[in-house]
Amino acid sequence: MAVSVCRDLTVQVLEDVNAVKLTSRQQALRAAIQKGEPKCLGVSQVMLGLMIISYSIPLHFTEFTDVINFGVPWWTGLMFITAGVVAIILDKNCTLKFLRLCLIVSMISAVLAVLAVIIYSVDLDRYKETCEETSEGCDNRYYSMKLSRGIKSSLLIFTLAQTAISVVISFLLFRQRHIFEHYVAISQACPPNQPPPSTT
Repeated sequence: MAVSVCRDLTVQVLEDVNAVKLTSRQQALRAAIQKGEPKCLGVSQVMLGLMIISYSIPLHFTEFTDVINFGVPWWTGLMFITAGVVAIILDKNCTLKFLRLCLIVSMISAVLAVLAVIIYSVDLDRYKETCEETSEGCDNRYYSMKLSRGIKSSLLIFTLAQTAISVVISFLLFRQRHIFEHYVAISQACPPNQPPPSTT
């Protein structure tokens, strides 16, 4: 807090330059994060998570493969929904602490998405449909595996899109956190401005 004393011995309390800089930097952080549109990316993540969960329901009526045994669509879908909700909340509650939380959740989401892509790829390669001829054509197992393969291919595409979104959000948030992180120390060191105690 800066103080100015006039010739007639009156004291004026001036604005603290560091507090003004901090406030302007926090507003710049909020503008920079909103410029990255975390709300739009978060809504995309929520929608992809819901699509992955809903598309995986028919897989439970086909032959169980590694994707269903490991529950890949369920834990990836729930993680994507969680990451999306956190990104949407970040748009309204823009603090460095919440930015770090969103960054961590987005990075976990990206890692799980890459893991899911690997599991989907291995599963698609391992379980291929084979037609065993019957008097009426191929057996039911062939059509069941064909349906399963089509659904898993769609889930793989959705998961690739989610991977891209999670990586983009993580990159944007990491860059913003790196730029503005040193202002946290200033805000923690400066107590909030309080009026000076009155003397009676």
